[in-house]
Order: sequence, then C-alpha cells, then structure tokens
Amino acid sequence: MAKKGKILIVDDEKINCSVLISLLGDYSTIIALNGEQAIQRALSDQPPDLILLDVIMPDLDGYEVCRLLKNNDKTKHIPIIFITVKATEAEEAKGLNLGAVDYISNPFSPAIVLARVSNHMELKRQRDLLEHLHITDALTGIANRRRFDISLEHEWNRTTRMKACISLIMIDIDFFKQFNDIYGHAAGDDCLQKVAQALDKVCVREIDLLARYGGGGFVAGLPSTDLEGAMVVAQAMKDCIVALEIPHEGNSISDCISISLGVSSNSKQSIKAPQVLLKQADDALYKAKSNGRNQFSD
Repeated sequence: MAKKGKILIVDDEKINCSVLISLLGDYSTIIALNGEQAIQRALSDQPPDLILLDVIMPDLDGYEVCRLLKNNDKTKHIPIIFITVKATEAEEAKGLNLGAVDYISNPFSPAIVLARVSNHMELKRQRDLLEHLHITDALTGIANRRRFDISLEHEWNRTTRMKACISLIMIDIDFFKQFNDIYGHAAGDDCLQKVAQALDKVCVREIDLLARYGGGGFVAGLPSTDLEGAMVVAQAMKDCIVALEIPHEGNSISDCISISLGVSSNSKQSIKAPQVLLKQADDALYKAKSNGRNQFSD
C-alpha cells in the first residue's frame, strides 16, 4: 500500500522519535535530532508534507526553527505541529503567531496524534491540489501562463545572481484559427494536447519549463542555456511537431500542423529585465511568421 505522505519528526530524544514513527506507520517518516538537521531535511529536493517539531531542543529551539522555515520561500508552506510537554497559553500563542498550525502534548495520546496529523495532511493535500490547478493549464496539463510568469521572475533573479544565461522560446501553431474553423474546436483541443505533449518531451531538463501562453501559443523557459543551445531546442521542437503529421488543410505552407518559433537569450546582449527578454522572443516569433512560418528566428 502506498504511504499517505511524508512527515519530518524533529526531536532530540530518540525515544520520542521511535514512538511517533510507530504511531505514524501509514506515513513515510524521516527524523532530525536537532534544528540544523531539520532545516536541511526540509530544504531537500523531496521536502516533507508535514513537520512535527519539538519545542525544547539544544542550540536551535523549535520556535527558532519554525521562524527560519516560515521565512524561507521553499519551506514556508509546510505545516508545522509543535510537540511540547505542556505549553502555556502564551507559549501556544507564540508558536501559532510564528506560523505553526497546531500543538501536540507529550506524553502522546495516539488517537489525538493520528487525528491531528490526518487532518493537517488532508488540508495540505487540498491546498497542494488547489495550487496545482491554479498553475496548470486545464486542457493540456502543462504549466499555465501564471506559473510561467512566476518561474521566469524566479529564474531571472537566480541567473542574474549567478551571472548565468537564460533563454526563451515563443511558439505559435501556424494558422491555428483556420484549423479550428475547418475541423472544429474538439479537434483543435486534441491538436493542442498533442502539440503540448510533443513540445514538453523536448524540454527534458528538470529546470526547463514549457507553458501554454494562450490560444495556440506556448512559451519555453530554458535556464542556463545560451542562444546557440536555445536554437538547437527550437529546431528539435519544430521537427517534433512536423513528425506528428496532424493534417491541416488550412495551412498554406504545409499539409500538416507546423509551428513558428521566436528565440531570445540574455547571452546575446545585456538585458535588464525579464519582460525585455520576453518581448524580444515575441518579436523574433513575429519575424519567423513574416519570413514564411514553419521556422524559427532570433
């Protein structure tokens, strides 16, 4: 049976960790014996869904660990339940004001532990689902424009700090309006799904992001990629759509679906803002269309 979720147990007393691991057997559990370990585990590539955090620990106590996690964009949304022997009203208020969602008293009541963990794991699952829907294009299943805009801002800041390259590719299905007019919107939706899947397979790196940008348009963000590398990706994208061989009688340059692409990169020249990079990719796309479509340009 698949585990229900991942829980990080933070306690400097190993016996307490053992008791909680036993109680939470339906969940995947990891432990940290101090605050530093807790922060490292929470910041890992596979963060926990919930943290059970002891208040009293040497070096970093639970309150300080909570404060640090809530001040970090990568971990601020992970729910934290404090574990304490007996908290005063002022102590509970302090923890809740820092961002914790609940308290569990030690010695543990198995029924209370399971109920509170279950409730907060379900709330986390629902929040994650809503967030996923909020940043995912409902038709194609890839990222939507909102997620792309957030990702571009983040990657722009990161590459600026590291003085690295970032490239964008704007993509349009050629004569997509005519495709819908000839074959109907159901066929148009099916075409969009197939094109999205094919393009997404070209963006093989985890850091790459393909998003639907509206109508028959897509955009790809390629961090740590210079202009030459982005042109190679653009060629692969063009070829993969041609290989789909989706008939398109309204395409005046081909019998099948084709795409036009515009490429921009901060490796080509100094660019001061991500919006400028996006505008350059859009201008390059317009150039590719003006030059006859079914091609890419920079």
